[in-house]
Amino acid sequence: MKTKVWMTILLCAAACLTCWTATAEEAAKAAAAAETAGGPKTVLSQMDLSDGDAVVFLGDSITHQCLYTQYVENFYYTRFPSLHLHFHNAGVGGDRAADALARFDDDVAAFKPRYVTLLLGMNDGGYRDFDKATFDTYQKDMSALLDRIAEIGAVAIPMTPTMHDSRAARLRNKGAEPRDTYYNGVLALYGAWLREVAQVRGLGFVDMYSPLNQLTFAQRKTDPAFTLIQDAVHPDAPGQVVMAAALVGDICPRGVVSSITIQEKAGKLGAVAANAKIADFQADGDGVCFTCTANALPWVVSANAQPGCKLVSLGHRYSMEAFTARNLKPGKYELKIDGQSVGTWTEAQLAFRLELEGNDKTPQYQQAMQVALLNQERNEKAVHPLRDLWLQLKVRRRQMAQQDPNDASQSAARKEQFEKWFADEFQPGVAKLQALAKDYETRIYQLNQPVARKYELLPVK
Repeated sequence: MKTKVWMTILLCAAACLTCWTATAEEAAKAAAAAETAGGPKTVLSQMDLSDGDAVVFLGDSITHQCLYTQYVENFYYTRFPSLHLHFHNAGVGGDRAADALARFDDDVAAFKPRYVTLLLGMNDGGYRDFDKATFDTYQKDMSALLDRIAEIGAVAIPMTPTMHDSRAARLRNKGAEPRDTYYNGVLALYGAWLREVAQVRGLGFVDMYSPLNQLTFAQRKTDPAFTLIQDAVHPDAPGQVVMAAALVGDICPRGVVSSITIQEKAGKLGAVAANAKIADFQADGDGVCFTCTANALPWVVSANAQPGCKLVSLGHRYSMEAFTARNLKPGKYELKIDGQSVGTWTEAQLAFRLELEGNDKTPQYQQAMQVALLNQERNEKAVHPLRDLWLQLKVRRRQMAQQDPNDASQSAARKEQFEKWFADEFQPGVAKLQALAKDYETRIYQLNQPVARKYELLPVK
């Protein structure tokens, strides 16, 4: 009896191994062919953007949410205000790689992007256990997308599918087992394949999957019901901050927002700065004052996304705005910027280093928040409605394709109705919303320019 059981187990294992080996062999052959043709490629380490460049965020409903894309836009608006960059969200709810291919010319190539990020795969796996035929289709369509991006002279940045939170689905369904309990594991496989393809092609790569999973599992040690994805599929605003941090951390250039150091040199207090310029420095008695013009603003997001900032230490890791003052007399000191008190600290705290990027009393933070809120308005009033129009287009085209081919009169009527909607509503609507988005962009680039700030560090009497 035991022999029969073990024989059954071995046969099942062999069958599974054959499936996985075939997939591995196909990937290996593709990699070998590519590397034999051109040799191993150096992998892109970060996006190198110049003034006027465009970036397209291509994806499904998670991109259609206009959240992680918005936060990455905020990063560039505040960190590189001298660059007039153009961002285009090309996310459509429910999309698979094949759907993105179908709209590629008008929704991606038309914007002449330098870089195209790809966040697809959540829908491609079909929300079920691993199926090789489904995976083969995903591989084929994603490879075709990468080829198309290269053909238009852009650089693709593949990103893994995000986390599927089956526990959130289970809690929402009051303990009932969801149909896609193990789908998160399927997405891990899709992401692993995509990483290998990116390596072979010499492309940059963003891991969206791991940060969401790791942070979720860490938080569940103390809060078993914790989730960043209430509906199991679409990350909420804090989760989208985690995604934005992953993208910035993996592929975007970054450094300090600014760093100011006051210290004694040759018996006198002076100041030096990184990514900023100091002028009119004066040391009067026990206090100092000077003017500083930074080259950047801190990276901030709206209030509903703030929990995500804490999870990833957004300010400390990606938006450092440092202030240090050494060689001060013992006591407490008040720091004012443009006449606004931003806090009081001891000489020991000042000597160690302050981080001001998250201090909402500073004029820099307030200016950056104005930029973030204006960009939020841009996404809510222009970008998201534009993506809704593209979703309508996909739905109407599918309805056209599913109509009865034997009913000629009905087919003609529906085609006429579609063409009228396309000419009278879709095209004018797209043009109007793109113009509105551009107008917001112009206003953002007027608002995001750093200005000279007056600093005063005074002893508290």
